[in-house]
Amino acid sequence: MLQKICITLSTYPAHGSSSAQKRPLLASCSCSKMQVKGSLLAYAHPYIAREQAKGSLHFDEKMGRRLLLTFMVGTAISPALPSSGKTKKQSPYDEKRLLEQNKRIQRENNAPDEFPNFVREGFTVKVVTSDNYVTRDSGLVLWDVAVGKGDCPKDGQQVTFHYVGYNESGRRIDSTYLQGSPAKVRLGTNALIPGFEEGIKDMRPGGKRRLIIPPELGPPVGPSTFFSSKQFEVFDVELLSIQDCTRRTIGFYSDVG
Repeated sequence: MLQKICITLSTYPAHGSSSAQKRPLLASCSCSKMQVKGSLLAYAHPYIAREQAKGSLHFDEKMGRRLLLTFMVGTAISPALPSSGKTKKQSPYDEKRLLEQNKRIQRENNAPDEFPNFVREGFTVKVVTSDNYVTRDSGLVLWDVAVGKGDCPKDGQQVTFHYVGYNESGRRIDSTYLQGSPAKVRLGTNALIPGFEEGIKDMRPGGKRRLIIPPELGPPVGPSTFFSSKQFEVFDVELLSIQDCTRRTIGFYSDVG
């Protein structure tokens, strides 16, 4: 198909001249099979071809830099997908191995009979006990070894008791039996850790109870305390007696006994 196209362009400097001599670029042309794509000509004057080639090269370079930048940014922000062939699966939680390890350590520390076991994996701890133990809503776990007789203590009353304290490995950390005298504490004065006071408040004189106190009900942790880490504490408690407290005043001295 023959097609006549008329092109009017601006003038350009003559090649090789030192001054800018204006020459007409192209007034009109007639060619066969002229291909038109938008405003770009496929066949035209050699100068147009050169300019189009330069523009195309500049366009290609610009697009190349843009694609490279897009690739670099996309690689930086997109998460790296793990290779399934090289990813090593973590070993499953070996509860049996950790349980046997805790039992072995408790035997070495001469832990008492039916002592609870603690399966610790990092900050996750699982308490393993016999059916004799009862877990309360607060998280306190207890076992009534022997139930006493009489009334339970109330806030403001003084309780006299023996106790033996253990850590998770079954090692004894404190004992009033070894000290040779029982402990005496007035309830309701924050003199005991929360788990211990909860466990002794519903005991009866002559009763024996084992308390498993979770960290949230245990003693404070820090360099100024006896305890250096958040662990479960186990106490064997024997409540000896309950006594009403009366205030005594002698001169400028006053106490409750």
